[in-house]
Amino acid sequence: MAFLCRSAAALLKPTGAVPVVLSAARLCSSGGQYEYILVEKRGEKSNVGFIQLNRPKALNALCDGLMKEVGHALDSFEGDSSVGAIVITGSERAFAAGADIKEMQNLNFQDCYSGNFLAHWNRVSTMKKPVIAAVNGFALGGGCELAMMCDIIYAGEKAQFGQPEILLGTIPGAGGTQRLTRAVGKSLAMEMVLTGDKINAQEAKQSGLVSKICPVDQLVSEAVKCGEKIASNSKLVSAMAKEAVNAAYELTLAEGNRLEKRLFHATFATDDRKEGMTAFVEKRKASFQDK
Repeated sequence: MAFLCRSAAALLKPTGAVPVVLSAARLCSSGGQYEYILVEKRGEKSNVGFIQLNRPKALNALCDGLMKEVGHALDSFEGDSSVGAIVITGSERAFAAGADIKEMQNLNFQDCYSGNFLAHWNRVSTMKKPVIAAVNGFALGGGCELAMMCDIIYAGEKAQFGQPEILLGTIPGAGGTQRLTRAVGKSLAMEMVLTGDKINAQEAKQSGLVSKICPVDQLVSEAVKCGEKIASNSKLVSAMAKEAVNAAYELTLAEGNRLEKRLFHATFATDDRKEGMTAFVEKRKASFQDK
């Protein structure tokens, strides 16, 4: 579960800075404008989907409406054959400082259980296409959980990660206890969850939570470059590779190796595998058709 950290709110005052997006295509499936996010395609070939959380006054607190919009945007990119990867980012001050506490303050057990509260947040983790989180500033509670649902995390030099739910009398509820432990190990995860303490970008890199640290003003462009690299490969085979890596968290080594072998063999039924190996032998660049 995501939570807006009081210390973050006290330390930071949101600015009216212009969003990173320059020309956002902000239409949702119903034909109206997104209220809480900015959406567009980026990259030289416009093959990277781009979602920017856009609630600056609330440090991008993850309200229900915002998460539903993220889900709609992801669905759109998943069905767009021109998109090979997706980047999710926030502002320089906050990726997302948590969930909207005012929305959940008066909920009771019956509300949460019968309504399967936060279940739709999981859409990010079920994407077939690779998703990259570009994290500047605070990624706390649900913000940290959202980042961990992504396949790759790039962090700005001033990024901070944390699960401060314990300070609000509850625990993480959108994967924080599970994904954080798998990413950084039991001891550090336990310390963060039980104390509410944050770790900075350097500590996150050392612990394996993030794969790359970038200057604040270069973070988004670096994430998009990574997305372009991914999108230049076969989208079909990329989905297979993602499935195989994710299985490592769920299966035993023997089971994971069996799945990997089956997926590896499956690539030999694709035109892209044949094209990739033929291009290598002929010393030319492969032209993948996602078939």
